[in-house]
Amino acid sequence: MSEDQKGMFGAVGTGDTSGYGGLVRTAASTGSTERPYGGYFDDVADDLERAYPDFADAITRVVVDRGELTLHIKKSRLLEVAFILRDKLKFEMCMGVSGVHYPDRAGAELVALYPLLSLTKNQRVRLEVATSELDPHIPSLVEVWAGNNWHERESFDMFGIIFDGHPGLTRILMPDDWNGHPQRKDYPLGGIAVEYKGATTPAPSNRRSYR
Repeated sequence: MSEDQKGMFGAVGTGDTSGYGGLVRTAASTGSTERPYGGYFDDVADDLERAYPDFADAITRVVVDRGELTLHIKKSRLLEVAFILRDKLKFEMCMGVSGVHYPDRAGAELVALYPLLSLTKNQRVRLEVATSELDPHIPSLVEVWAGNNWHERESFDMFGIIFDGHPGLTRILMPDDWNGHPQRKDYPLGGIAVEYKGATTPAPSNRRSYR
């Protein structure tokens, strides 16, 4: 199944300053990949299934695409799966979390992506968790991988994903009183009034000229 996607970044009309407003491309919607996955991907799936009896309920899709293995996980099971991947399958490192906004996916508009690395086995896997804009809550993984602290704050700031259990979920890039989440695709790209607090600029006559 596929659908046409028009433009980029979700901007329409004169607010599109990206230059990609006329772009049209067909995006494929893939279901679960059929076995064999290839390489070590089958071993990862088999090991996780043996270590986690609720594998079939927690993992909604297993996708192999462009040389990457992605496990799509129910958000209610994310912590359980994360602990098993760390402790049983030796994925000791999470490289952070990236937010994504799909405004056309009703009930699953916000997505968190987690790239994991096993230093012991030199293996990689991605976790993908979706949630609704109306209920933008996903469990924090700081308890599992402490380095996610900064990245969860960034995804909260830019996308509005609320990571339940985070020790201090505050904005990290935008001012505390900023309205909205700038990397969502429905965020306006142009005509945003910017207030510079406590900043001054020299008068034009005082600026140096370089020739």
